[in-house]
Amino acid sequence: MPIKLIAVDMDGTFLDSRKEFNKERFAALYKRMLEKDIRFVVASGNQYYQLRSFFPEIQDNIAFVAENGAFVVDCNKELSVGEMTQETIDKVLRIFKELDAYSKLVVCGKNSAYVDSSVSDYFYQNTKRFYHRLKRVDSFSEIDDIIFKFASGFAEDEVPALLEHFTREVGDVVSPVPTGHGSIDLIIPGMHKASGIQLLQKLWGISDEETAAFGDSGNDIEMLEHVAYSFAMANAADDVKKAAKYCALSNNEEGVLAAIEQLLEME
Repeated sequence: MPIKLIAVDMDGTFLDSRKEFNKERFAALYKRMLEKDIRFVVASGNQYYQLRSFFPEIQDNIAFVAENGAFVVDCNKELSVGEMTQETIDKVLRIFKELDAYSKLVVCGKNSAYVDSSVSDYFYQNTKRFYHRLKRVDSFSEIDDIIFKFASGFAEDEVPALLEHFTREVGDVVSPVPTGHGSIDLIIPGMHKASGIQLLQKLWGISDEETAAFGDSGNDIEMLEHVAYSFAMANAADDVKKAAKYCALSNNEEGVLAAIEQLLEME
């Protein structure tokens, strides 16, 4: 059955280690996708505004499943906006305060992302690579925004224990997921990349058997398990490879673009 929807994660998947992709090769493939009436979807844990910046020529014509599924936008039209309750926000902030980890925390909202005013300039500038809109705040309690998720970064060897800790302490109100390279996101339960893809499939009348997806990290697993043509990158974590049906070349070998070329040849 021909493919009608292609969803790609960004970091570690569509983007290489320099946060770049082959624009000329992708432009040629995107033209072919349009000719075949194939929808292109960016499905990432990253901020919507950041994701748009990678596709300036087509950002108004494609769909984004941003913030790990909490914010779904198609052709500038908001389709789904998740929102954490104040009770959930307060509970998660207490845990980070107890861990003395405000300096490693990004609170992700609809209008902007936020970091504590005490963070170093290095942390702020490095975080800004992933959040097109980022503000320092004196207190997280002063944020007036719809909150999608919490993002944090730790040493990679700390992640397994921290995932257990977050699951034990706040797993009743958020879902902790590893996003690669020591990063952990705390997201709204039931809102993930797969739920965003399902929403778009329903809107467009596209089946699982007509859908392909690419990923490399723990927050891609639901999406990869959901679609018929699921690809884990060669650089993906082992549990991601187990969840996917196929393996693509690494993100530094333009693995997504190479696989899309093969998918476009399917009849």
